[in-house]
Amino acid sequence: MDHSLTEAAATRVTAGIRALRFDAGSLALNLVATVGRRPVVPVERLDGVDRLRRWCAGVGFRLREADATPETVQSLHALRDAAYDIAAAVLRDGRPRRSSVDLVNRCAQAAPPAPRLRLSVSGVALDERSVELSADALLSLIARDLITLVGDPVRRSRLRECDSETCRMIYLTSGSGRPRRWCSMQRCGNSAKAARHRHRKTIALSETEEPSA
Repeated sequence: MDHSLTEAAATRVTAGIRALRFDAGSLALNLVATVGRRPVVPVERLDGVDRLRRWCAGVGFRLREADATPETVQSLHALRDAAYDIAAAVLRDGRPRRSSVDLVNRCAQAAPPAPRLRLSVSGVALDERSVELSADALLSLIARDLITLVGDPVRRSRLRECDSETCRMIYLTSGSGRPRRWCSMQRCGNSAKAARHRHRKTIALSETEEPSA
């Protein structure tokens, strides 16, 4: 492996590239998106317990503090790899690894928590403790989301991969209007437009230059 290329790519990893993404269109795909630049030099966005807490908050879940651990991060990494393998296989009409399918099915077996109500001074309210997730419950919700997505012919037909060669994020299109080519117009879409503009400008300049004698 050419380590100089790896080091050069690493110097271009900005805070924006390392930022967590919550716009993939589904819970499972948001987990898959915690790896950036997957086809080039993968960028880990879920690299510790602090990031785990931020990711859970970003997808609208509250993880039980006892389960905010490096072990939970590792379990999410394993499920993420399996989810990517399955989603990419669906996109490319391929076949995922059996180990990926087995892991997703195993994670989905855990029962998610049942929310409860409690009596309060003003009447009735949600029992906040009842919606705190254990690590197993979090993994189950993600796995079930992926199963629901893949098992729905309409939703799975909306799976797309970002056109940017340095992104390739997998996401769900809205299902209405023209499917978008990029994961985000503000990110990869604008970058692609800027690159095309620079390319056209370079060609125009080269065409106006007089040939050397």
